[in-house]
Formats: sequence, structure tokens, C-alpha cells
Amino acid sequence: MLGRRGGVDPNVAEQLGFTVHDVVRDLRRDVAAATLPLPIDSAEEAEASRKRLLAQLDEHLLPRLAELSSPAVVVLAGSTGAGKSTLFNSLLREEVSDAGVLRPTTREPVVGVHPRDVDTLTPGPVTELARLVKHEGVPRGTALMDAPDLDSFLSENRSTAHQLLEAADLWLFVTTAARYGDALPWQALDRAKERGASVAMVLNRVPKDDLRTVRKDLNSRMKERGMKDVPLFIVLDVGPHEGLLEPKLVEPIQRWLGLMAGPERSRTIILRTLKGALGALPDWVMGLVAAVEEQGTTAFDLRNVVDSVVPDEQLAARTAVLSGAAGEGTVAARFAELAGTKHISRVTVRDGIARTTKRAGRNREAALVSLREEVEATAARAFVAAGVRTEESLRSVLAGPGAPPAGETILPDGGARAKERRAWGESQATEWSRLAGDLVARMDGAATENTEPDAPARAAGARKAFGDTGLATLLLATALGNDDSARLVDRLLGETASEAIEELQGELADKVALAVAEEARSVQSALDVPALADDAAAPLRVRLAELRRLT
Repeated sequence: MLGRRGGVDPNVAEQLGFTVHDVVRDLRRDVAAATLPLPIDSAEEAEASRKRLLAQLDEHLLPRLAELSSPAVVVLAGSTGAGKSTLFNSLLREEVSDAGVLRPTTREPVVGVHPRDVDTLTPGPVTELARLVKHEGVPRGTALMDAPDLDSFLSENRSTAHQLLEAADLWLFVTTAARYGDALPWQALDRAKERGASVAMVLNRVPKDDLRTVRKDLNSRMKERGMKDVPLFIVLDVGPHEGLLEPKLVEPIQRWLGLMAGPERSRTIILRTLKGALGALPDWVMGLVAAVEEQGTTAFDLRNVVDSVVPDEQLAARTAVLSGAAGEGTVAARFAELAGTKHISRVTVRDGIARTTKRAGRNREAALVSLREEVEATAARAFVAAGVRTEESLRSVLAGPGAPPAGETILPDGGARAKERRAWGESQATEWSRLAGDLVARMDGAATENTEPDAPARAAGARKAFGDTGLATLLLATALGNDDSARLVDRLLGETASEAIEELQGELADKVALAVAEEARSVQSALDVPALADDAAAPLRVRLAELRRLT
């Protein structure tokens, strides 16, 4: 659409109004959607660039593409005391914008528009932020704006100045012979070059005796920065004065503005700036693509670090619960208490089969409720302990010496995570204890398949002696590693209990390993966001390909 040799296609206006507008609109959507959640070294700079790109799209490209017939916006910009307002008034030959020694003089941006162009001025930052002045002195097809100081001590003024610059079709940058070497003018010019804006420069208040030296030095600086074709206007120093400059001092700038007068000439400026802005977009987008992909690479590395912790922690957790240590301590104490007060171990077993009454069995079952509670609490603590140990290991590798970039930021809040871990452990312990009930309910069938001839009778006797819930509790305590319950279960069931206990131990080990995985998942969940997906940059790459086809 834009000529490959630098010319503009005859149909560019129509094409810019439709196809290019669609591409830029889609680009704006995808740039807005791109986020950089991990605070790695490059993120802050990339985010600032992303915001500048959004400003360029919102404040210049999209409004301009939507209405090409609107006047070309020429913004006078510069630092404090550069004389922008005086120059603005002198170009219009009338005191329109405040000028004086008080700073900041330009508190309210002013935009001058020829009366016959007012109706074609597109709504946007220019009309929203500036006071509109109809003036015959403004060349047709242009809108001349006096913007606040770029280095104003008022942050609101600085923000407005930058917004207006983003909305401009042409920057008329004003600096002085005393301050052109400052960083600010060149930062502004670099920014204009970055976004492909058309630029002209006014060097104000140049002492006549220094004209040759200053002009030569400034031209050299501009050439070094690739700006040798930027128009340069010199305004000689007239000393302290009030009011307008003499007409002859600003005549070169007025003639230059006059060259852009008329709808067709201003359209050329607009299209040239659009072409420059569109041509600059691929580099901006490529920079954002690189930043998004660097985020993805960092997330990939963080996932690997988290994953590396899991196997060792799962092995340690399994070993801990299978060692039987969980069955001692509070579980053993509670069993001993019940054996002494409720005599739960006093069961007559004759010929391998428990002999008791149903009433005695119900009493034992009721007595074992407190043991069941202790068993479940102990299992829950084992799951929580596995999670805590894993959290400590993860914190060591993600926040300790040699930790990867952004590692500490993906660690969850300790207090909130402790509550989640406790609730999860309790639910898993309850689920594990239900398995014991299922195993007891299936015990008659399992006993029938057992090679021991009296296995069905032993199972039936054990269930009668302790009830289904009580017998399940003894199996759970045995699976945890309690020796007292193990001896009682062996008296009651012999080999019939082996498979049930083995299954409960296996399930316990699986759940404690799951606690480790759950802890890792709680950390990795911070990475499970679209911005860190492998294809997060894909939409931007599509837009990049479309932009490159346009230029």
C-alpha cells in the first residue's frame, strides 16, 4: 500500500482508511492484551515501551486513520523558557497564548485552526485537551498548537505535553542557543524518530555573533543522529522584550507553514507521517514480541526449577509415612488409653475367631471413635508436613542464593497457603479413612478368596467384635504404623488383613506424594496465565506480519 521506493500509492488514502485502519485497530487490541507479569530485568523498560506504543496508536494513528481529511496537527513543543508561546503568537500575529516570565506560561494548551477547517477537525486528544481558537492566520489544512513544557514542574503539564505530541502529525521542536545541548531536546527528537514522526526544529534566541558556530554545531549533532534532513529554523536573539517578535524573524517559519497550506499539501504531510509511523511500528512490535517471549522463557525455567524439587520431596514424604513413625506418638497414646479404660484389646479369640456379643462389639466400636479422630488428625498432619517441607525447599531454590530471575515473586502468600494446605490435608485424611470402611465392607468377599480355610469366619468375627467402623479404625491405625493395633488386627484377622493394610499404606503414600505435588502446583499456578503461555506472542507476530506487508 505504501510504495516500496518511498512513494505513496495513488489509492493510499482509501486504503489507509480501511485495510490499514483494520490492521492497526487489531494491533492496538493485541498490544493492550499483552502483559509482562514477571518482574525480570527487561520488563520495566518493555512495559514503558508498550505504553508508549499504545499512546501512539490511541492518540495519533487510529484517530488519524479514521479521518484523513482532518487538518495536519503541528505542535510547538520544547522545554521551559524556550519561547514557544511567544513564537506561536508571533506566527499568528496576535496574543493568543499566554507568554511571559512566569513559569509555566502555557497552563492550557491552545490550538489554532483556520475557521473553514474547524468542522473537519477530528475529535481526539487535540480537541479534548486544548482550547480551540479560530484564526485566519493559521494556514488552511493545518492546526497549530502551543503545548505545555515537556519538562514542566507540574506533572499534569508534562503528561499533557506528551499526549499532544503523540497526537501530532508534525513536531515543531523549539529550543534555544543556550539549551540545545541539554538532554531533553535530543530525548524528544529520538522519541519522534522512534515513532516515525515528521519533525522540524527551531533554534530560538541565537546571538548574532554566535550564529555561525551554533548552526554548525547543531547541524553536526543532528547529522550524527540521522536527522540531517530535518528542517532547521534560526530565530535571532532580540534581548529582553515583551509581545510579538518582529515579522521578519518568523517569516521563514511562516513560509514553511504556508508550503503545507491547503488540503492536498497537508494530506501529503499526514501521509508522510503516517508512513513513518507505520514503518516504525514493526520495530516496536518486535521489541514487545521479544519481551513477551522472554517472559515465557523465564516461566519455562521457573517451572523446571519447581519440577526439580518434586521427586526428592515425594520420595522423602513416602519414606516418612511408610516408616510407621506416624503411628506412634499421639496415636499410640490414644490406643493405650482406650486399652486401659475401655479394654478394647480384651477380646476372646478361640480357634482364630473372635468370640463376643453384639453389645460388647457396639461398645468397642463407640470407644474407638476417639482413636479414629486421632488417626485422621495424624494423617492430616502428615500431609501438611509434607507440604511444609516442600514449601521450604521451593523457597530455598526460588528465593535463596542463585535463585532464577523472578523466582521469589511466584511464591504464594504464606498465611493464605497455610490455610489452604490445612484444609486440603483434612479433606484428604477424611477421604483416606473412608477407604478403610470400603475395605471392611468388602472383607467377606476378600476372605472367601483367601487361601486360609477359616478366613470368612475370622472376618465375620472381627466385624462382630468391633463393628465395621471400629475394625476400619484398627486397620487405619495399623497402616499408620501403630504396633498395638497391628498386634490386635493380627489376632483378629491374620493374613486376611494383609492386603487391606497394604492398600491403605499405598494410598497413604500416594496422598502424601500428592501433597508434595499440590504444593508445587500452588507455586506454578502463578505461571499458569495466558501471558506466560508458549504461544503468548503469537497474536503479536500475526500483527507484525501484517504490518510488514503494508510497508
